[in-house]
Parts: sequence; structure tokens; C-alpha cells
Amino acid sequence: MPAANEAIRVGFLGSGRMATALAKGLVAARFTTAESILGSDPSATTREAFARTSGGQGIASNLEVVRGADVLVLAVKPAHVAEVLAEICSEVRSRHLLISVAAGVPLSTMIASLGSHARLARVMPNTPALVGAGASAYALGGGATADDSRLVARMLETVGIAVELPENLLDAVTGLSGSGPAYIYQVIEALSDGGVLVGLPRDVATRLAAQTVLGAAQMVVQTGEAPAVLKDAVASPGGTTIAGLHALETGGLRAALMNAVRAATLRSRELGETA
Repeated sequence: MPAANEAIRVGFLGSGRMATALAKGLVAARFTTAESILGSDPSATTREAFARTSGGQGIASNLEVVRGADVLVLAVKPAHVAEVLAEICSEVRSRHLLISVAAGVPLSTMIASLGSHARLARVMPNTPALVGAGASAYALGGGATADDSRLVARMLETVGIAVELPENLLDAVTGLSGSGPAYIYQVIEALSDGGVLVGLPRDVATRLAAQTVLGAAQMVVQTGEAPAVLKDAVASPGGTTIAGLHALETGGLRAALMNAVRAATLRSRELGETA
């Protein structure tokens, strides 16, 4: 790591949407400076978008990023991880902390290329990080230290929340928060459809549905109350809410969402076995 009065140099190997969102968050939170961010990508258009949005420098060379950074964020598609690791392995030094956001790629794959001494972290982010509301989990590997854990958490918290877990639980995180936004989009769509069914204009129904989900989530986060407690506070005896809740129970909403998390978790494990 650089001296205390120097900005941490962060290099992104792959400069797509997730890398760009994280880079933008790091600058906005003053974790580092725009001048201390590098991003490589084979696509000139992607490099330009990365530079324009984050303020960092977009370049074509992975090796140049490695040589000019202290923290490396591996943000390429899973199918390209082995190729990139083979390219950069000779340039990775003890100063480097490598953070992978490549879905399904285990720490053992990175250790096989970089050695057990390499300081490594594997992250499972989700797409709301693109709007600063991400939910990420991470696991440490190789020679990563407690200081590295704190650094990873600080980085991820610039675009949401972060929790450290054993690597064997990251598939469960994939099933819950990694895939979860898609479940909630369906919930919002269904609520909007319900609004249209009872006479609301589509645009109004969708805005109300989305804001209702956002507000309910903020209530859980900000109050710290269990969802069941907040639900009971809304559901008065013989009222409209309990009637709606009964309809949801009849339709099996809770079981369907639990099954979705389990199905996505099992699929993540299957994909990890072939990574």
C-alpha cells in the first residue's frame, strides 16, 4: 500500500458497468482520486465510457494497469479470467491486493495462477451497485490480511453495503442478493399490473409500486425492526392489508421466493464446479 499521505492506486482489469460504478463510487467517497484510477479493456468504447464516468484513465494494456496499481479489481467475464491471470501473473507483487468480481470463479482458480502467497478477495456484488445501493459479500483467500478485509469493505461500501463471509457461502449470496434484484423487479411489475387491474394508469402504477418497494426496504434498514414486526404494524384487524396478505399466502408468495433463492444458489454451485 502507498504511504499514508498518498492516494491508493486502483486498477481495473475490465472496465465494464460494474467496474465503472465502483470506480465512480471510490472517487465520490474520496477513497482515492480520479488520477489514481486505471482501467483496461479491449474495447475502446468501453474504455472511453469508463474514463468519462469515473474520471480515471482508460487504457488497453492489462500489464500497464498491474504495474501502475496497488489494488487490482478483476472485472472481466468469468470465461476470460484464466487468460487474464496467465497474462498478469508475472507482474503481480506482494504490494498487490487482487479483488475478483468475476461470478462463480473460486479463489482456488486465482491461487493456482498467482500462488498461495497472493493477497486475494472474491466478491459477489449485485447490480444495484450501479446506483450506489449494492449489497455485496466477500471472502478472503491466499495471503490476504485483516487490513485487506477492511480495505475491501471500505471499497464496496462506496457503492452500498458489504459483509465478509466464508467462501462456501458466496453461492447462497448469489442466490439471495446477487439474483435477488430480478425477483424484486418481478414483484414491482406484478404490483404495477395489479394497479392497472384496479384502474390506475400504467405509469402511475409503476411509480407507486417501485416507490413502495423502496420505502419498505428503507424501513427495514433504517429501523432495524424485523420485517414481520413492520408487517404487523400495517395489518390492522379486519382491514385491507390483512386481506391482501391472505391473498399472498394463498398464492404461495413466500414459498415461491424461498424456492427462487434455493434454485439460484444450487445453480451457482453447479456453475462454480465448471469454472
